[in-house]
Order: sequence, then C-alpha cells, then structure tokens
Amino acid sequence: MRALIVILARGGPVMIPLAACSVLALAVVIDRAFTWWRMGTSRDPELVLSRAANGEWTEAVKLGEGSRSPAARVLAAGIQHRNPAPTLAMEAAARTEIARLKRFLPVLDTIVTLSPLLGLLGTVTGMIAAFGIMGQSGMNSPHAITGGVAEALIATAVGLGIAIAALVPLNFFNSRVDAMHDTIERYGSHLELLLAEVPKRSGEAPRA
Repeated sequence: MRALIVILARGGPVMIPLAACSVLALAVVIDRAFTWWRMGTSRDPELVLSRAANGEWTEAVKLGEGSRSPAARVLAAGIQHRNPAPTLAMEAAARTEIARLKRFLPVLDTIVTLSPLLGLLGTVTGMIAAFGIMGQSGMNSPHAITGGVAEALIATAVGLGIAIAALVPLNFFNSRVDAMHDTIERYGSHLELLLAEVPKRSGEAPRA
C-alpha cells in the first residue's frame, strides 16, 4: 500500500484533481447503486392497474404514491388526474421520475471525459520537466530525466484508469434509466386504454 502511494505521489500535481475525480466518481456510483438497490423489483404498477380496473381509484392512488417504483408513482399521478388530463399528468410525473433517476449521472459523465484529459496534462507537464532537465544538464542526469517521464506515464495511466472504471457503471445506470423509461411508457399506455374503456363499461359517452 505504501509503495502504491509513493508511485502515485510521483505522478505530480495533476494527481490531486485526479484523486478528487476518483473519490467523486466512487461516491456517485455508490449513491446510484443504493438508489437502484432500494428500488428493487416491484409488482406495484400491476397492482395499481388492477385496482384501477376494479374502480378502486383511491386505493390505487394511495398504493402508487407510497410505492418505491417510479412506474407506480407515474400511474398514481395519471389516476389522480384522470379527469380531464391523465396523459399530461403522467408525462409530467415521468419527467420528474426520470430526472431523479439521472441524478448525478452528468457528474460521472464529466469525470469520464475529464480524467483522461487531466492524465494528458500530467503527461505534458512531466515531459516538459524531463526536457527541461535534459536542456540544463544534457544526459548527465539520467535519473532525473526518467523521473519526469515516469511522472508523465503515471498520470496518464491513472487518468485512463479512472475513466475506464467510471464508464462501466455510467453505461449501466444509463441503460437502467432507459429501461425504466420504457417501463413507464408501457404501463402508462395500459392505463390510458383502461381509462378509455371506463365510459364504455359504465354506459357513458366517451370523453372528447
């Protein structure tokens, strides 16, 4: 562990922002992982639709609003505003839920882009230091020259490592958000069909 710290310390000043990026990326990954783990898999959307189909509107709204499932909460919004604009209510609720699921993901995306650039900056500064020493003492200080090159390579490797490590969870969380968006749309379409059939069941004229 101490040897690793010594090697990282040789990466130069650019290792400070790289360390900050790594800590921030880890915090975002833990936060998003906990969010999805807490959400789990739920049958609440199906239960909300079932109660709505039975005309139990109040129970359906209570179940949806108290659920951890974003799809169930969107359905609750549509049922609560079923007259006159359930579609608009579900669209507004869906935007809120998707924004909540995407929370901090732009930060992770920025880290994926920024870390290699910081590593490249470390490469440039390390090479400048190495060539500066070479210009002053020629080849009489090989250790100093190789030290500058090592600084450049360490910073580049760390920057790439952070970007690679953050890219995998970023793509995973984005795919989960897209899947949830599709799920919300699917259940929302089911609710719209159900609400369209209500006047027919009760013998009323359908709403315009």
